[in-house]
Amino acid sequence: MHAVQQLYQYRKSLSTKPFNARGKGVNRCQLCQCAMEYCICHLRPKTQSQVGFVLLMHDIEVLKPSNTGRLIADIITDTFAFLWQRTNVEKKLIELLSDKKWQPIVIFPEHYVDDDTEVFVDNLPSNYLSQNVKRPLFILLDGSWREAKKMFRKSPYLKGLPVLSISINRMKNVSDSYIRQASEKHQFATAQVAAQALQLAGEEYNGKLLNHWFDVFNFQYQRSVCQPNAGDEFAVQRLETLVNSQ
Repeated sequence: MHAVQQLYQYRKSLSTKPFNARGKGVNRCQLCQCAMEYCICHLRPKTQSQVGFVLLMHDIEVLKPSNTGRLIADIITDTFAFLWQRTNVEKKLIELLSDKKWQPIVIFPEHYVDDDTEVFVDNLPSNYLSQNVKRPLFILLDGSWREAKKMFRKSPYLKGLPVLSISINRMKNVSDSYIRQASEKHQFATAQVAAQALQLAGEEYNGKLLNHWFDVFNFQYQRSVCQPNAGDEFAVQRLETLVNSQ
């Protein structure tokens, strides 16, 4: 199991009652969270990446079967997952953010960032992408938009880190078929945002791969909760075509 799946099992072990998400009666694969008959684990692609991700996950978010953070960990080996905490922060997280081989970069909209923070909009400077310097470590705040804003404001260990802001214009071409309904126009699935970050880090193929993997999950998840006409029925075919092109 990768980091997100391990965190899910850990958080589940702490629960005193079942988490009743939409489709609570579905017999799910415990790894991909789709219904067993629509399991996508056998389709999971492999790739190599110089990029890493840190998922700071809200306490409830990690239990949601619709969470797409796990899709990042499916593809990007160096994906780390932690339950978000304001003060009682895991030592491993602080050590990771201090590791000299990584350059931590928080992904968040620029209009929430204070004036003292270095912000990049839809680009990363070349020195962040050189093979001779630190590897990009993108930090994603994984929760509802309300939760994410709170996490951004109340995480002192993120202060001083550079921020990558991905504009709505850049995101406008991503899939608009998503298992959750966004309440604000700048909200996108965690995996969709990660795919854009990969492309900005110079990993065009990996960004496309994650987008296609998201579409596969989205379609099969919708089928799992009895919405067969939602999502993209050609998602699996597109994923296989991309993988076979390499």
